[in-house]
Amino acid sequence: MKKEIAVFLGTLLGVASILGFTATSGAAVISAATQACIDCHETINPGMVADWRKSLHATVSPAEAIKKPLLERRVSFKNPPPGLEATAVGCAECHTLNSDAHKDTFDHNGVKVHIVVSPRDCATCHPEEVAEYGHNIMSQAHGNLLQNPVYKSMMDAANCLQKFDGVRARLTTVDKLTEEDSCIHCHGTKVEVTGSKIRETSMGEMTFPVLSGWPSGGVGRINPDGSKGACTACHTRHAFSIEMARKPATCSECHKGPDVPAYKVYQVSKHGNLYESAGDKWNFSAVPWTVGRDFTAPTCATCHASLLVNEAGDVVAKRSHQMNDRSAWRLFGLPYAHPHPQSPDTTIIKNRAGLPLPTELTGETAAGYLIDKKEQGKRRASMQAICLQCHATSWVDGHFARLENSVETTNQMTRTATDIILAAWKKGLAKGLDKKDSIFNEAIERMWVEQWLFYANSTRFASAMGGADYGVFADGRWYMSKNIQQMADWLFFLEAAQKNEKNGRTTKK
Repeated sequence: MKKEIAVFLGTLLGVASILGFTATSGAAVISAATQACIDCHETINPGMVADWRKSLHATVSPAEAIKKPLLERRVSFKNPPPGLEATAVGCAECHTLNSDAHKDTFDHNGVKVHIVVSPRDCATCHPEEVAEYGHNIMSQAHGNLLQNPVYKSMMDAANCLQKFDGVRARLTTVDKLTEEDSCIHCHGTKVEVTGSKIRETSMGEMTFPVLSGWPSGGVGRINPDGSKGACTACHTRHAFSIEMARKPATCSECHKGPDVPAYKVYQVSKHGNLYESAGDKWNFSAVPWTVGRDFTAPTCATCHASLLVNEAGDVVAKRSHQMNDRSAWRLFGLPYAHPHPQSPDTTIIKNRAGLPLPTELTGETAAGYLIDKKEQGKRRASMQAICLQCHATSWVDGHFARLENSVETTNQMTRTATDIILAAWKKGLAKGLDKKDSIFNEAIERMWVEQWLFYANSTRFASAMGGADYGVFADGRWYMSKNIQQMADWLFFLEAAQKNEKNGRTTKK
Protein backbone atom coordinates (compact mmCIF):
# COMPACT_ATOMS: atom_id res chain seq x y z
CA MET A 1 0.00 0.00 0.00
CA LYS A 2 2.81 2.44 0.91
CA LYS A 3 4.45 1.70 -2.45
CA GLU A 4 1.20 2.44 -4.30
CA ILE A 5 0.81 5.77 -2.47
CA ALA A 6 4.38 6.72 -3.32
CA VAL A 7 3.81 5.90 -6.99
CA PHE A 8 0.57 7.94 -6.97
CA LEU A 9 2.26 10.98 -5.40
CA GLY A 10 5.13 10.70 -7.83
CA THR A 11 2.70 10.66 -10.75
CA LEU A 12 0.75 13.61 -9.28
CA LEU A 13 3.87 15.71 -8.88
CA GLY A 14 5.01 14.77 -12.34
CA VAL A 15 1.73 16.01 -13.79
CA ALA A 16 2.00 19.17 -11.70
CA SER A 17 5.47 19.81 -13.10
CA ILE A 18 4.23 19.43 -16.66
CA LEU A 19 1.38 21.87 -15.94
CA GLY A 20 3.79 24.45 -14.58
CA PHE A 21 3.76 23.60 -10.87
CA THR A 22 6.51 22.30 -8.59
CA ALA A 23 6.22 20.83 -5.13
CA THR A 24 7.03 22.50 -1.86
CA SER A 25 7.98 20.55 1.25
CA GLY A 26 4.26 20.31 2.16
CA ALA A 27 1.06 19.56 0.29
CA ALA A 28 0.86 22.65 -1.91
CA VAL A 29 2.55 23.10 -5.26
CA ILE A 30 4.36 26.20 -6.47
CA SER A 31 2.93 28.02 -9.45
CA ALA A 32 5.11 28.49 -12.51
CA ALA A 33 5.05 32.27 -11.92
CA THR A 34 6.31 31.95 -8.35
CA GLN A 35 8.93 29.39 -9.38
CA ALA A 36 10.27 31.90 -11.88
CA CYS A 37 10.68 34.39 -9.02
CA ILE A 38 12.41 31.81 -6.85
CA ASP A 39 14.84 30.78 -9.60
CA CYS A 40 16.40 34.26 -9.43
CA HIS A 41 15.73 35.44 -5.91
CA GLU A 42 16.92 32.28 -4.18
CA THR A 43 20.38 33.36 -5.35
CA ILE A 44 19.92 37.12 -4.92
CA ASN A 45 17.89 37.08 -1.66
CA PRO A 46 18.37 33.60 -0.17
CA GLY A 47 17.18 34.61 3.30
CA MET A 48 13.90 35.91 1.90
CA VAL A 49 13.15 32.67 0.06
CA ALA A 50 14.30 30.49 2.97
CA ASP A 51 11.88 32.31 5.28
CA TRP A 52 9.04 31.77 2.85
CA ARG A 53 9.80 28.07 2.46
CA LYS A 54 9.29 27.65 6.22
CA SER A 55 5.91 29.38 6.12
CA LEU A 56 2.42 27.90 5.93
CA HIS A 57 1.95 29.95 2.76
CA ALA A 58 4.51 27.69 1.12
CA THR A 59 3.02 24.43 2.31
CA VAL A 60 -0.76 24.83 2.57
CA SER A 61 -2.90 25.86 -0.39
CA PRO A 62 -6.04 27.99 0.13
CA ALA A 63 -8.16 24.99 -0.87
CA GLU A 64 -6.57 22.91 1.89
CA ALA A 65 -6.77 25.73 4.43
CA ILE A 66 -10.55 26.11 4.06
CA LYS A 67 -11.11 22.38 4.65
CA LYS A 68 -9.99 22.65 8.26
CA PRO A 69 -12.63 22.75 11.04
CA LEU A 70 -13.91 26.28 11.59
CA LEU A 71 -11.95 27.00 14.78
CA GLU A 72 -8.73 25.67 13.24
CA ARG A 73 -8.85 27.85 10.13
CA ARG A 74 -6.32 30.59 9.58
CA VAL A 75 -8.19 31.95 6.55
CA SER A 76 -11.57 33.65 6.54
CA PHE A 77 -12.73 33.64 2.90
CA LYS A 78 -15.93 31.79 2.08
CA ASN A 79 -14.58 30.23 -1.12
CA PRO A 80 -10.98 29.72 -2.29
CA PRO A 81 -9.76 32.62 -4.48
CA PRO A 82 -10.30 31.75 -8.15
CA GLY A 83 -7.10 30.59 -9.78
CA LEU A 84 -5.25 30.31 -6.47
CA GLU A 85 -7.05 27.32 -4.98
CA ALA A 86 -4.41 24.62 -5.37
CA THR A 87 -1.16 26.55 -5.28
CA ALA A 88 1.15 27.69 -2.55
CA VAL A 89 0.81 31.37 -1.69
CA GLY A 90 4.10 32.54 -3.06
CA CYS A 91 5.89 35.52 -4.58
CA ALA A 92 3.63 35.89 -7.60
CA GLU A 93 0.42 35.27 -5.66
CA CYS A 94 1.20 38.28 -3.43
CA HIS A 95 3.32 40.61 -5.56
CA THR A 96 1.23 40.47 -8.76
CA LEU A 97 -2.20 40.49 -7.10
CA ASN A 98 -4.38 43.54 -7.81
CA SER A 99 -1.50 45.04 -9.78
CA ASP A 100 -3.71 47.60 -11.53
CA ALA A 101 -4.56 49.17 -8.15
CA HIS A 102 -0.91 49.55 -7.13
CA LYS A 103 0.92 52.70 -8.19
CA ASP A 104 4.19 50.88 -7.47
CA THR A 105 3.50 48.24 -10.14
CA PHE A 106 6.28 47.97 -12.72
CA ASP A 107 7.27 45.67 -15.56
CA HIS A 108 9.71 43.07 -14.26
CA ASN A 109 10.86 40.45 -16.76
CA GLY A 110 7.58 40.75 -18.60
CA VAL A 111 5.45 40.49 -15.44
CA LYS A 112 3.51 43.28 -13.72
CA VAL A 113 4.94 43.26 -10.16
CA HIS A 114 4.34 45.58 -7.22
CA ILE A 115 6.78 46.00 -4.34
CA VAL A 116 4.47 46.77 -1.43
CA VAL A 117 2.04 44.01 -0.43
CA SER A 118 -0.87 45.67 1.34
CA PRO A 119 -3.73 44.60 3.62
CA ARG A 120 -6.01 44.84 0.58
CA ASP A 121 -3.92 42.09 -1.02
CA CYS A 122 -3.96 40.01 2.15
CA ALA A 123 -7.76 40.35 2.27
CA THR A 124 -7.96 37.91 -0.64
CA CYS A 125 -7.53 35.11 1.91
CA HIS A 126 -8.02 37.00 5.19
CA PRO A 127 -10.99 39.35 4.63
CA GLU A 128 -12.32 39.24 8.21
CA GLU A 129 -8.92 39.93 9.74
CA VAL A 130 -8.33 42.88 7.41
CA ALA A 131 -11.81 44.28 8.11
CA GLU A 132 -11.18 44.03 11.86
CA TYR A 133 -7.81 45.73 11.47
CA GLY A 134 -9.60 48.57 9.70
CA HIS A 135 -11.43 49.22 13.01
CA ASN A 136 -8.09 49.26 14.83
CA ILE A 137 -6.60 52.63 15.77
CA MET A 138 -3.28 51.25 14.51
CA SER A 139 -4.58 51.22 10.93
CA GLN A 140 -5.07 54.99 11.14
CA ALA A 141 -1.83 55.66 13.02
CA HIS A 142 -0.21 57.70 10.23
CA GLY A 143 -3.03 60.19 9.84
CA ASN A 144 -3.92 60.21 13.54
CA LEU A 145 -0.44 61.56 14.22
CA LEU A 146 0.38 63.76 11.25
CA GLN A 147 -3.09 65.25 10.72
CA ASN A 148 -3.51 66.23 14.36
CA PRO A 149 -1.81 69.62 14.84
CA VAL A 150 -1.35 69.07 18.58
CA TYR A 151 0.35 65.68 18.16
CA LYS A 152 2.34 66.95 15.17
CA SER A 153 3.60 69.84 17.28
CA MET A 154 4.77 67.40 19.96
CA MET A 155 6.39 65.24 17.28
CA ASP A 156 8.26 68.30 15.96
CA ALA A 157 9.43 69.14 19.48
CA ALA A 158 11.09 65.73 19.59
CA ASN A 159 12.52 65.67 16.07
CA CYS A 160 13.38 69.26 15.11
CA LEU A 161 16.96 70.40 15.13
CA GLN A 162 17.69 73.01 17.79
CA LYS A 163 19.86 76.11 17.62
CA PHE A 164 21.15 78.26 20.48
CA ASP A 165 20.77 81.97 19.74
CA GLY A 166 22.87 83.14 22.70
CA VAL A 167 19.85 83.37 24.98
CA ARG A 168 17.52 80.45 24.21
CA ALA A 169 17.51 77.13 22.41
CA ARG A 170 15.02 77.27 19.57
CA LEU A 171 13.42 74.62 17.40
CA THR A 172 14.34 75.02 13.75
CA THR A 173 13.66 72.40 11.07
CA VAL A 174 13.07 68.69 10.75
CA ASP A 175 13.85 66.55 7.73
CA LYS A 176 11.65 63.80 6.34
CA LEU A 177 14.17 61.01 6.89
CA THR A 178 14.42 61.88 10.58
CA GLU A 179 10.64 61.68 10.90
CA GLU A 180 10.60 58.32 9.13
CA ASP A 181 13.34 57.05 11.42
CA SER A 182 11.53 58.37 14.50
CA CYS A 183 7.79 58.55 15.20
CA ILE A 184 6.68 57.40 11.76
CA HIS A 185 8.74 54.23 12.05
CA CYS A 186 5.90 52.81 14.15
CA HIS A 187 3.02 54.97 12.93
CA GLY A 188 3.85 54.17 9.31
CA THR A 189 5.00 56.28 6.38
CA LYS A 190 3.16 57.26 3.25
CA VAL A 191 4.75 55.21 0.47
CA GLU A 192 4.70 57.02 -2.86
CA VAL A 193 6.29 56.46 -6.27
CA THR A 194 8.55 59.39 -7.09
CA GLY A 195 10.10 58.12 -10.32
CA SER A 196 12.10 55.23 -11.72
CA LYS A 197 15.73 54.19 -11.73
CA ILE A 198 17.81 51.91 -13.93
CA ARG A 199 20.05 49.57 -11.96
CA GLU A 200 22.69 47.13 -13.13
CA THR A 201 21.84 43.66 -11.83
CA SER A 202 23.20 40.17 -12.29
CA MET A 203 20.48 39.80 -14.94
CA GLY A 204 21.55 42.98 -16.76
CA GLU A 205 20.03 46.45 -16.65
CA MET A 206 16.58 46.67 -15.05
CA THR A 207 14.26 49.56 -14.29
CA PHE A 208 12.75 49.84 -10.81
CA PRO A 209 10.34 52.34 -9.25
CA VAL A 210 11.77 54.79 -6.70
CA LEU A 211 9.66 54.89 -3.56
CA SER A 212 9.63 57.61 -0.92
CA GLY A 213 8.71 56.52 2.60
CA TRP A 214 10.25 53.12 1.96
CA PRO A 215 11.12 50.85 3.71
CA SER A 216 8.28 50.88 6.24
CA GLY A 217 6.51 48.29 8.34
CA GLY A 218 4.60 50.84 10.38
CA VAL A 219 1.15 49.81 11.56
CA GLY A 220 -0.60 52.71 9.82
CA ARG A 221 1.45 52.79 6.61
CA ILE A 222 -0.31 54.43 3.65
CA ASN A 223 0.20 52.00 0.77
CA PRO A 224 0.54 52.75 -2.95
CA ASP A 225 -2.87 51.12 -3.55
CA GLY A 226 -4.50 53.56 -1.11
CA SER A 227 -5.01 51.02 1.68
CA LYS A 228 -3.85 51.64 5.25
CA GLY A 229 -1.77 49.40 7.48
CA ALA A 230 0.91 46.75 7.29
CA CYS A 231 0.19 43.17 8.27
CA THR A 232 3.95 42.63 8.36
CA ALA A 233 4.24 44.85 11.44
CA CYS A 234 3.25 41.77 13.44
CA HIS A 235 3.49 38.89 10.94
CA THR A 236 6.98 39.68 9.70
CA ARG A 237 7.78 38.82 6.11
CA HIS A 238 8.35 36.35 4.57
CA ALA A 239 7.45 33.67 7.09
CA PHE A 240 4.31 35.58 8.23
CA SER A 241 4.41 33.51 11.37
CA ILE A 242 1.57 33.35 13.88
CA GLU A 243 4.15 32.21 16.43
CA MET A 244 6.05 35.48 16.00
CA ALA A 245 2.90 37.58 16.29
CA ARG A 246 2.03 35.84 19.56
CA LYS A 247 5.38 36.52 21.23
CA PRO A 248 5.87 39.72 23.26
CA ALA A 249 9.14 40.69 21.56
CA THR A 250 7.19 41.41 18.37
CA CYS A 251 5.07 44.01 20.18
CA SER A 252 8.14 45.49 21.90
CA GLU A 253 9.27 47.27 18.73
CA CYS A 254 6.60 49.93 19.27
CA HIS A 255 5.49 49.28 22.86
CA LYS A 256 8.65 49.53 24.92
CA GLY A 257 8.30 52.99 26.34
CA PRO A 258 8.58 55.16 28.21
CA ASP A 259 5.42 56.47 26.51
CA VAL A 260 3.93 52.98 26.00
CA PRO A 261 6.01 50.75 28.31
CA ALA A 262 3.90 47.61 27.86
CA TYR A 263 6.84 45.34 27.03
CA LYS A 264 9.02 46.55 29.90
CA VAL A 265 6.14 46.15 32.31
CA TYR A 266 5.41 42.67 30.96
CA GLN A 267 9.04 41.66 31.49
CA VAL A 268 8.87 42.41 35.23
CA SER A 269 5.36 41.05 35.73
CA LYS A 270 4.58 37.55 36.96
CA HIS A 271 3.19 36.73 33.52
CA GLY A 272 6.50 37.81 31.99
CA ASN A 273 8.33 35.74 34.59
CA LEU A 274 6.35 32.65 33.57
CA TYR A 275 6.96 33.35 29.88
CA GLU A 276 10.72 33.67 30.40
CA SER A 277 10.81 30.53 32.56
CA ALA A 278 8.53 28.21 30.62
CA GLY A 279 7.74 29.87 27.29
CA ASP A 280 10.14 27.68 25.35
CA LYS A 281 7.82 24.75 26.12
CA TRP A 282 4.61 26.47 24.97
CA ASN A 283 2.90 25.80 21.65
CA PHE A 284 2.72 29.13 19.84
CA SER A 285 1.44 27.72 16.55
CA ALA A 286 -1.77 25.98 17.68
CA VAL A 287 -5.08 27.26 16.31
CA PRO A 288 -7.21 27.62 18.30
CA TRP A 289 -4.95 28.38 21.26
CA THR A 290 -5.89 26.30 24.32
CA VAL A 291 -5.45 27.93 27.72
CA GLY A 292 -3.46 25.70 30.06
CA ARG A 293 -2.45 23.22 27.39
CA ASP A 294 -0.67 25.38 24.83
CA PHE A 295 0.44 28.11 27.23
CA THR A 296 0.25 28.81 30.95
CA ALA A 297 0.45 32.62 31.07
CA PRO A 298 -0.74 35.32 28.70
CA THR A 299 1.31 37.23 26.17
CA CYS A 300 0.15 40.47 24.51
CA ALA A 301 -1.68 38.50 21.81
CA THR A 302 -3.49 36.35 24.39
CA CYS A 303 -5.25 39.36 25.86
CA HIS A 304 -5.70 41.49 22.75
CA ALA A 305 -5.97 39.33 19.63
CA SER A 306 -5.90 35.53 19.80
CA LEU A 307 -8.68 32.98 19.45
CA LEU A 308 -8.71 31.20 22.82
CA VAL A 309 -10.48 28.04 23.91
CA ASN A 310 -10.53 26.02 27.12
CA GLU A 311 -9.73 22.33 27.47
CA ALA A 312 -13.34 21.47 26.58
CA GLY A 313 -13.00 23.38 23.31
CA ASP A 314 -15.35 26.19 24.38
CA VAL A 315 -14.46 29.60 22.97
CA VAL A 316 -13.11 31.93 25.65
CA ALA A 317 -12.29 34.80 23.30
CA LYS A 318 -12.84 35.22 19.57
CA ARG A 319 -9.91 36.13 17.36
CA SER A 320 -9.72 39.89 16.84
CA HIS A 321 -7.44 42.19 14.89
CA GLN A 322 -9.19 45.27 16.30
CA MET A 323 -6.91 44.92 19.35
CA ASN A 324 -8.91 47.24 21.64
CA ASP A 325 -12.25 45.43 21.74
CA ARG A 326 -11.31 43.75 25.02
CA SER A 327 -10.10 46.99 26.63
CA ALA A 328 -12.43 49.31 28.53
CA TRP A 329 -9.86 52.09 28.90
CA ARG A 330 -7.40 53.70 26.57
CA LEU A 331 -4.58 53.81 29.09
CA PHE A 332 -2.44 55.94 26.80
CA GLY A 333 -3.23 59.36 28.22
CA LEU A 334 -3.77 62.25 25.81
CA PRO A 335 -3.27 63.84 28.25
CA TYR A 336 -5.69 61.80 30.40
CA ALA A 337 -6.65 58.12 30.24
CA HIS A 338 -10.11 57.88 28.69
CA PRO A 339 -12.60 55.45 27.13
CA HIS A 340 -11.54 54.27 23.67
CA PRO A 341 -12.57 56.37 20.67
CA GLN A 342 -15.58 55.07 18.75
CA SER A 343 -13.79 55.56 15.42
CA PRO A 344 -10.22 54.49 14.63
CA ASP A 345 -9.86 57.85 12.87
CA THR A 346 -9.18 60.09 15.86
CA THR A 347 -8.66 63.20 13.73
CA ILE A 348 -12.43 63.74 13.84
CA ILE A 349 -12.36 64.28 17.62
CA LYS A 350 -12.77 67.80 18.97
CA ASN A 351 -13.15 68.72 22.63
CA ARG A 352 -15.24 71.67 23.81
CA ALA A 353 -12.23 73.96 23.54
CA GLY A 354 -11.92 73.05 19.87
CA LEU A 355 -8.71 71.09 20.35
CA PRO A 356 -8.30 67.73 18.55
CA LEU A 357 -8.04 65.87 21.86
CA PRO A 358 -10.22 63.14 23.44
CA THR A 359 -10.30 65.09 26.73
CA GLU A 360 -10.33 68.68 27.88
CA LEU A 361 -7.09 70.02 29.35
CA THR A 362 -8.94 69.93 32.65
CA GLY A 363 -9.78 66.23 32.35
CA GLU A 364 -13.38 65.97 31.13
CA THR A 365 -13.87 63.60 28.20
CA ALA A 366 -15.03 64.46 24.70
CA ALA A 367 -17.81 61.98 25.38
CA GLY A 368 -19.56 62.13 22.01
CA TYR A 369 -16.52 60.62 20.32
CA LEU A 370 -15.76 57.90 22.87
CA ILE A 371 -17.34 54.55 23.75
CA ASP A 372 -20.00 54.72 26.47
CA LYS A 373 -20.21 52.98 29.85
CA LYS A 374 -22.17 50.07 28.39
CA GLU A 375 -19.52 49.35 25.78
CA GLN A 376 -16.78 49.77 28.39
CA GLY A 377 -18.53 47.15 30.53
CA LYS A 378 -18.80 44.76 27.59
CA ARG A 379 -15.09 45.10 26.81
CA ARG A 380 -14.12 44.73 30.45
CA ALA A 381 -16.14 41.50 30.66
CA SER A 382 -14.39 40.15 27.55
CA MET A 383 -10.98 40.74 29.11
CA GLN A 384 -12.04 39.35 32.49
CA ALA A 385 -13.26 36.16 30.81
CA ILE A 386 -9.64 35.53 29.79
CA CYS A 387 -8.30 36.31 33.27
CA LEU A 388 -10.84 33.94 34.85
CA GLN A 389 -9.33 30.98 33.00
CA CYS A 390 -6.43 31.05 35.46
CA HIS A 391 -7.62 33.24 38.36
CA ALA A 392 -10.53 33.16 40.81
CA THR A 393 -13.24 35.82 40.67
CA SER A 394 -11.99 37.59 43.82
CA TRP A 395 -8.51 37.91 42.29
CA VAL A 396 -9.84 39.30 39.02
CA ASP A 397 -12.23 41.72 40.72
CA GLY A 398 -9.45 42.98 42.97
CA HIS A 399 -7.07 43.44 40.04
CA PHE A 400 -9.56 45.49 38.02
CA ALA A 401 -10.51 47.59 41.07
CA ARG A 402 -6.85 48.57 41.41
CA LEU A 403 -6.62 49.36 37.71
CA GLU A 404 -9.70 51.60 37.83
CA ASN A 405 -8.22 53.36 40.86
CA SER A 406 -4.92 53.89 39.03
CA VAL A 407 -6.76 55.43 36.09
CA GLU A 408 -8.49 57.85 38.47
CA THR A 409 -5.44 58.78 40.56
CA THR A 410 -3.05 59.20 37.62
CA ASN A 411 -5.60 61.43 35.92
CA GLN A 412 -5.77 63.49 39.12
CA MET A 413 -1.97 63.83 39.17
CA THR A 414 -2.06 64.86 35.51
CA ARG A 415 -4.68 67.49 36.39
CA THR A 416 -2.37 68.90 39.06
CA ALA A 417 0.47 69.19 36.55
CA THR A 418 -1.95 70.77 34.08
CA ASP A 419 -3.04 73.35 36.63
CA ILE A 420 0.61 74.38 36.95
CA ILE A 421 1.16 74.71 33.21
CA LEU A 422 -2.13 76.61 32.81
CA ALA A 423 -0.90 79.02 35.51
CA ALA A 424 2.40 79.45 33.66
CA TRP A 425 0.56 80.30 30.44
CA LYS A 426 -1.86 82.65 32.18
CA LYS A 427 1.00 84.55 33.89
CA GLY A 428 2.97 84.80 30.65
CA LEU A 429 5.79 82.66 32.04
CA ALA A 430 5.42 80.24 29.15
CA LYS A 431 3.88 80.70 25.71
CA GLY A 432 0.59 78.83 25.47
CA LEU A 433 -1.85 78.27 22.64
CA ASP A 434 -3.09 81.86 22.86
CA LYS A 435 0.40 82.97 21.77
CA LYS A 436 0.21 80.62 18.76
CA ASP A 437 3.37 78.91 19.94
CA SER A 438 4.19 75.24 20.42
CA ILE A 439 3.06 74.05 23.85
CA PHE A 440 5.85 71.46 23.93
CA ASN A 441 9.05 73.45 23.48
CA GLU A 442 9.70 75.11 26.85
CA ALA A 443 11.19 73.38 29.87
CA ILE A 444 8.08 73.55 32.05
CA GLU A 445 5.95 72.37 29.11
CA ARG A 446 8.17 69.36 28.57
CA MET A 447 7.84 68.51 32.26
CA TRP A 448 4.08 68.64 31.81
CA VAL A 449 4.27 66.26 28.84
CA GLU A 450 6.45 63.83 30.78
CA GLN A 451 3.87 63.83 33.58
CA TRP A 452 1.21 62.18 31.43
CA LEU A 453 3.14 60.70 28.53
CA PHE A 454 5.78 58.92 30.62
CA TYR A 455 4.94 58.74 34.32
CA ALA A 456 1.13 58.46 34.35
CA ASN A 457 1.23 56.02 31.43
CA SER A 458 3.87 53.88 33.13
CA THR A 459 1.82 53.75 36.33
CA ARG A 460 -1.33 52.70 34.49
CA PHE A 461 0.38 50.04 32.40
CA ALA A 462 2.05 48.65 35.51
CA SER A 463 -1.32 48.48 37.24
CA ALA A 464 -3.00 46.84 34.25
CA MET A 465 -0.31 44.19 33.82
CA GLY A 466 0.95 43.53 37.33
CA GLY A 467 4.17 45.46 36.84
CA ALA A 468 4.48 46.35 40.55
CA ASP A 469 7.75 48.27 41.01
CA TYR A 470 7.62 49.64 37.47
CA GLY A 471 4.65 51.70 38.59
CA VAL A 472 6.50 53.08 41.60
CA PHE A 473 10.16 53.97 41.05
CA ALA A 474 10.71 53.07 37.38
CA ASP A 475 8.93 56.02 35.74
CA GLY A 476 5.92 55.57 38.01
CA ARG A 477 4.36 57.24 41.03
CA TRP A 478 7.62 58.57 42.47
CA TYR A 479 8.33 60.45 39.26
CA MET A 480 4.78 61.80 39.00
CA SER A 481 5.19 63.30 42.47
CA LYS A 482 8.73 64.54 41.85
CA ASN A 483 7.75 66.06 38.52
CA ILE A 484 4.89 68.07 40.05
CA GLN A 485 7.27 69.48 42.65
CA GLN A 486 9.80 70.39 39.96
CA MET A 487 7.10 72.08 37.89
CA ALA A 488 5.87 74.04 40.93
CA ASP A 489 9.45 75.08 41.79
CA TRP A 490 10.14 76.01 38.17
CA LEU A 491 7.02 78.19 38.10
CA PHE A 492 8.09 79.88 41.36
CA PHE A 493 11.59 80.59 40.01
CA LEU A 494 10.22 81.90 36.70
CA GLU A 495 7.85 84.20 38.55
CA ALA A 496 10.63 85.41 40.88
CA ALA A 497 12.91 86.06 37.92
CA GLN A 498 10.12 87.98 36.18
CA LYS A 499 9.60 90.17 39.28
CA ASN A 500 13.34 90.79 39.63
CA GLU A 501 13.52 91.80 35.98
CA LYS A 502 10.61 94.23 36.40
CA ASN A 503 12.11 95.66 39.60
CA GLY A 504 15.45 96.07 37.83
CA ARG A 505 13.82 98.04 35.03
CA THR A 506 11.93 100.21 37.54
CA THR A 507 15.16 100.99 39.51
CA LYS A 508 16.98 102.06 36.36
CA LYS A 509 14.18 104.46 35.48
